[in-house]
Amino acid sequence: MAHDGQDLAMAQPIILGDLLALTGVALVPAEALLERATGAVRALVTVDGRVSGAAIETNQTAAHGLAWLATYVEALRQMQLWAVRLDEKGEFGEVEQLILQIAFGEYLSQIAGGIQMNQGEMVRLQDLGLGPDDAHLLMDPAATMLMQAGNTQVARSRLVELMQERSAEITVGRSGLEEELEMIRAQFRRFSVEKVEPHAHEWHLKDELIPMEIIEELAEMGVFGLTIPEEFGGFGLSKASMVVVSEELSRGYIGVGSLGTRSEIAAELILCGGTEEQKAHWLPKLASAEILPTAVFTEPNTGSDLGSLRTRAVKDENGDWKVTGNKTWITHAARTHVMTLLARTVPDTTDHRGLSMFLAEKTPGTDEAPFPTPGMTGGEIEVLGYRGMKEYELGFDNFRVKGENLLGGEEGKGFKQLMETFESARIQTAARAVGVAQSALDVAMKYAQDRKQFGRALIEFPRVSGKLAMMAVEIMVARQLTYFSAWEKDHGRRCDLEAGMAKLLGARVAWAAADNGLQIHGGNGFALEYTISRILCDARILNIFEGAAEIQAQVIARRLLG
Repeated sequence: MAHDGQDLAMAQPIILGDLLALTGVALVPAEALLERATGAVRALVTVDGRVSGAAIETNQTAAHGLAWLATYVEALRQMQLWAVRLDEKGEFGEVEQLILQIAFGEYLSQIAGGIQMNQGEMVRLQDLGLGPDDAHLLMDPAATMLMQAGNTQVARSRLVELMQERSAEITVGRSGLEEELEMIRAQFRRFSVEKVEPHAHEWHLKDELIPMEIIEELAEMGVFGLTIPEEFGGFGLSKASMVVVSEELSRGYIGVGSLGTRSEIAAELILCGGTEEQKAHWLPKLASAEILPTAVFTEPNTGSDLGSLRTRAVKDENGDWKVTGNKTWITHAARTHVMTLLARTVPDTTDHRGLSMFLAEKTPGTDEAPFPTPGMTGGEIEVLGYRGMKEYELGFDNFRVKGENLLGGEEGKGFKQLMETFESARIQTAARAVGVAQSALDVAMKYAQDRKQFGRALIEFPRVSGKLAMMAVEIMVARQLTYFSAWEKDHGRRCDLEAGMAKLLGARVAWAAADNGLQIHGGNGFALEYTISRILCDARILNIFEGAAEIQAQVIARRLLG
């Protein structure tokens, strides 16, 4: 047990002005530590004067640990900027102050003692080639004070107390976004509460497709044309708006939040790589949801290794293409109208340079005949969660694609075209992760308030309220990192690094929130009738699709190391 004096010191609130100065100063040693770690890992993976891909793989713990360290430092940097912006507007209140100090206290402590990459893997400074002299950077007085007094039981309990008082607010703490985006958030929060949340668990338990009425309403609200330019029938809004919409719809149900992902990927592919004719033809139809798209990339034996795809497309005498091969983990495949399909068109190639992208038209299926188009067969993959659109294995046997539907009209560009969409796709996935994490907090908070044990509500027990507080804090951290990546994208900057970090952290935050939410429910959380059981299943996929956590860390590390 701590001495009374220590308890008192830990309970003292950090003064607003002092806190912002303190966190700003504490960033400096964290950034310096990252710089040293980058140099140490770079030295470890450099062969003959160049960074070696093989050496990065050999030293994966160090490389991936560097990716996590960089993600933490960037997350703290964005939290500091968020706090400063709010303070300048006079909106940096006690809730925001508590979130900031807890975030800095926790993440600095993890940097010093070990970053949790997942439940079973922790990376420590020595894994990055750093020694005691490097670790001593974090002995800076500001960092030390935050590690000692930032994330305390007193701070967590006070945050949850304020969360209960302000339960009507949409987010725990102000998001820092402009009013227009908050109006969009409120609109889609209302839609989720009224049209999605009352039915989502039933759709999940019955493993049903999301009703077409929901898709039609989302189309009327502009979800499928949100970021498509106005000249092509869309709204021409920012990626930030897409993030807010995805966040709030996924908060209702990840399946609904993910409906827009298909259109986002397809539209991005066409905008970046399509001919003018293809843009004029396809984009208005995507924007209005006249057609629904699906992404057909992954194969049974390739997973993340898209460069080794074997599905082939051969041109016939009429200039059309015949596709033969197998695909798997294809979301929403049955009732869609067009597939963005990646296939090998250069026969003797074994890497990404022989791949081409097609806009392959198909007939939407029914329950009785899910794949009526000639040359195409499919079967459903039964899954734990993420059920509202269903997953499928597909087979192609001389499946016909019109010659004019080769994306961009050029062969061999498919992999490059796909890479150009990854920034937006990962930003969107990070937003979905924030939404799922928020849904876990929503249901766990309500259960903790309603459930009585030993004569008290669960929320009165510090380890329960502490879990809720950390959910709220990490949701805001992941949210700010996601908003930053969207902001970079909206300003025309390369943001694969930032998008990757947002996705990497967001997926872990969603899983932790769902897992802790279920723990708060106790045995009831393990019962299918409780919503948290679905949220746990839905959260688990986020660490896998759009780049598994290990692949994501590898990509981030390679960018950091140059």
